[in-house]
Amino acid sequence: MKFRKITACFLLFSSPIFAEEIEQLDDMNVQSIAPISTETENSLLLTGDELRNKIGSTLGETLQNEGGISNQSFGSGVGTPVIRGQSGSRVKVMQNGLGNNDVSSLSPDHATGVDPIIAERIEVLRGADTLRYGSGAIGGVVNVIDGRIPEKLFDKFIGGAGEQRYDSATDESSSALKLEGGKGNFAYHVDGFYRDAGNTSIGGAAIDETRARQHDPSFNAVPAGELQNSVGFIDNTQSRARGGSAGFSMIGDVGLVGAAINQTERNYGIPPDGHGETPVHVEMKQTKYDFKSQLNNPFAFVEKAKLKFGYTDYAHTEFDGSVAGTVFLNETYESRFELEHAPLIKNNKGVLGFQSTNSTFQGLGEEGKIVPKSDIATYGIFNVESLKVGAVTYELGGRVESTQITPEGRNDVSYIPLSGSMSAMWQINSQNKLSLAFTHSQRAPQIQELFSDGFHHATRSYELGNENLQKELSNNLDLGYQFDASWVQADFNFFHNWVSDYIYQQRDSAQLFNAEDGEFVANDSDCAECFPLLHSEQQAAIFKGFEAKTVFPLLDNKFGAVDLTLFSDYTRGTFDKGGDVPRMPPLRYGTQLSYEKNDFSGNVRLTRGESQTNSGENETTTPAYLLLNIGTQYKIASFANSEILLFAKGKNLLDENIRSSVSYLRNFAPEAGRSAEVGIRVSY
Repeated sequence: MKFRKITACFLLFSSPIFAEEIEQLDDMNVQSIAPISTETENSLLLTGDELRNKIGSTLGETLQNEGGISNQSFGSGVGTPVIRGQSGSRVKVMQNGLGNNDVSSLSPDHATGVDPIIAERIEVLRGADTLRYGSGAIGGVVNVIDGRIPEKLFDKFIGGAGEQRYDSATDESSSALKLEGGKGNFAYHVDGFYRDAGNTSIGGAAIDETRARQHDPSFNAVPAGELQNSVGFIDNTQSRARGGSAGFSMIGDVGLVGAAINQTERNYGIPPDGHGETPVHVEMKQTKYDFKSQLNNPFAFVEKAKLKFGYTDYAHTEFDGSVAGTVFLNETYESRFELEHAPLIKNNKGVLGFQSTNSTFQGLGEEGKIVPKSDIATYGIFNVESLKVGAVTYELGGRVESTQITPEGRNDVSYIPLSGSMSAMWQINSQNKLSLAFTHSQRAPQIQELFSDGFHHATRSYELGNENLQKELSNNLDLGYQFDASWVQADFNFFHNWVSDYIYQQRDSAQLFNAEDGEFVANDSDCAECFPLLHSEQQAAIFKGFEAKTVFPLLDNKFGAVDLTLFSDYTRGTFDKGGDVPRMPPLRYGTQLSYEKNDFSGNVRLTRGESQTNSGENETTTPAYLLLNIGTQYKIASFANSEILLFAKGKNLLDENIRSSVSYLRNFAPEAGRSAEVGIRVSY
């Protein structure tokens, strides 16, 4: 509570400073407030036309073709990124440098509050820079930047962009509009989007009945051949989403101060499991208030002082037909204070800061609380430094965090995660670059991993937490090599991650939950309302793999430029005591042929995903697949003082019935079949 008051005082105190400065300034030079850029971090940045071409219906779909990243879908309405086999809280999703603070990290059926269609750029961070945003993000950090609080001044009072898309896979129509501009020292931003989609079209049957029955005895009550199974589409996968933001800022040489409000609503169906039960759908609503201020050169040793504060009110209701079932509520306050210091020695830069997150969370079911109402307080301090010595750039980072969970009717639990990272990047010569990084990361268990105790409608399972869980301790070694020449560009990354006390959900092989009487029964029981029982368990695990990409320029003349890209990625997860970590992505590899001339570009991409036979205990395998996509873009450079971008994509042209091994619903909801997407974006 004290830090919230400090935040408010800082904002109020800074306002007159900016007002006085604004009256005196005519010409200004303002830099964007972006994360410190370090040469050694293993990062990805999508922006501009590349981002527009890759945007999907969800954040996971948008990033799924990047090296080491998969999409954990739960029907067309849900898709969260999986990075190097890690998901949930191990991949931290943020908006504009603050946590999204929805409940997407708690369960695979929960959609993220971020919609990629309004993104201006998307950053994926790994390494030391992740320590600025939290402990335990061993997969990485995904930061979606939409510019809702402007960080720069505009050269006109009204500008912006409008976008319209249509996707035949779900008969989805999506629209987005952005207006931004300003005058003098004032800048504003307004955006909005709307999506409406029907059931997902697929290239075969929705339910793989053989695999669905393989490890799930809840199907014992349904005779073979009597499962309700749709062909050519996935029933109950319709979705709607809408949202918008409004923000402003006052910007001067001394810095800036700004605020924004955002609201997002989603309504999406959960694919059925064939038992013929009442359809389940989710209604989600999230409201966010964000504040930001920055002071340039406030002290002799500080180049920038940044303060961010966010408030999130989140509600998520799962309906069994028209009856409200499971409800998740989350109210969160988050604050960040950062100092980017002046170089302590030559070629040094760094940032140190403080972060606090205070939330009240609860999960309610028809029979009572499945997660007790709890106050969760997390405080962290961090420091990230980089130093260039000759041809080598070194980076060092550290974070200390305190987490306390106070649940109603249960004992308090507290953790102190300690994390650190060090890396070196050697620019051997103009063509060769070598990097080596080591990261030690600790993650406190999440509330649902500790205290869940109830039936969850959307996942159709009884989830049971474990109050005795310990911190996860991860030690990751990352080796990278880059080669850049006129005839080829190559990028290789290899990783090995040792995780002590890895937390995961394990399907019980001995018991089922009978929803009719609320009792647990033997796994060979023939009851119509029996569902799997999932335990939170913990043991040591190892993750290892690679990402590789090479680009060969085949042609570059007056007829255009042609590039051939070869790519591959792989993640293997095993437990030290034997067995496989569930829901790991398979080996992927493929090729892409790209063509570009003037304002036209296009590509053909073929991806082979091998079968996933290392599926884990009581989990099913997934077959191999071939994914063929094409894409084209044409930019009309100037039309009535506007820039027009036309784009079209053909997806899954072989109409494969792809079962994603990272999806909890792989046996019930395959990926979309053959489809076409067309769109237009007008910027002015």
